[in-house]
Amino acid sequence: MKIAFHINSLGLGGAERVVAGLAERFSSMGDDIVLATEWQADEEYRVSDKVRRVDVGLTADDDKKGRLGRYLARIRHLKDFIRDEKPDVLIAFMHGSIYRSLMAATGSSVPVIISVRNDPATDFASLPDRILTAIYMKRAAGGVFQTREAAAFFRKELGNKSEVILNPLNDKYMDTTYPESRTRRIVNVARLAHQKNQDMLIRAFAIVHKSYPDYRLEIYGPDGDAGVRDMLLKRVEELGLTECVELMGSCQSLDSTISDAAAFALSSDYEGLPNSLMEAMAMGIPCVSTDCPCGGPAELIHDGENGFLVPVGDAERMADRLIRIISDDKLSMMLGRNAMKIRQAADMDIIADKWKTFIDKVLAK
Repeated sequence: MKIAFHINSLGLGGAERVVAGLAERFSSMGDDIVLATEWQADEEYRVSDKVRRVDVGLTADDDKKGRLGRYLARIRHLKDFIRDEKPDVLIAFMHGSIYRSLMAATGSSVPVIISVRNDPATDFASLPDRILTAIYMKRAAGGVFQTREAAAFFRKELGNKSEVILNPLNDKYMDTTYPESRTRRIVNVARLAHQKNQDMLIRAFAIVHKSYPDYRLEIYGPDGDAGVRDMLLKRVEELGLTECVELMGSCQSLDSTISDAAAFALSSDYEGLPNSLMEAMAMGIPCVSTDCPCGGPAELIHDGENGFLVPVGDAERMADRLIRIISDDKLSMMLGRNAMKIRQAADMDIIADKWKTFIDKVLAK
């Protein structure tokens, strides 16, 4: 089977991680895999030489055009890709790639499976999005979503053509062992972006720090939205935390770097199904997450059993749950051990099989 994926790049994001992982696994199973990307990011996930990559981004001449001209050029390049490659199916990940794929595949026999990777109530809320959704989304042959809440958002357009599939875990997180002891670190893994609301986490840590001054907060992830890094550094300085809060940047070895942290905290205002939370759980790190839309953390965490959920934006509740974890070794171990059970549900072989089953179902129609 020839499977094509369309995504902006393989930059270090959650959706990109899933595409890279599925591409590798499908390729190892004998499928012909080709990735259609718009650009190459400075830092990217690596794929083997068996996975071909085709640039469908703007040319130098395209860049001279206006906004509409550039948009139409992207669709044209993807349309040419579909014509030349003739994939059995095209799988589009994320907002812009979804619309481009549905437009470019119009008139061809190539079915398009969409995969929404963030909260659709946020990503597809604008008036142009509502118009485009009404026109194009019903053309999708199927949709794969990370949560039931996200799938329900497109029920009118997709009907029963949707499937909820967890993100697959990277194999390296399946091999970590539960640590004999934990370091005095609270960690967060997310790009520096308004959506991730690390400002709230820093304020929560300031409360923790008053009772536990020997603990540190480490925030791992690349720069995202412009100005967020400076804003966070200013907040750290305002709260007198410069000696115990650090923005660590990207890290490709999180499985060895953070596996013995005392706690993992996710402070996002909205998410799809956060890979970083899944990975922290797989490593057995006790986790606290905001109970944010579109329900990703709530799909993973049963509050008080394998982690804690707190209201969005609530720094005091976040601090309270972090303090409960670091002050109670028995509770910490119970949460961490239970969290590791995510490995069984998110094993790459299991997730890849679910994707292939859904693809086969779409192609059989």
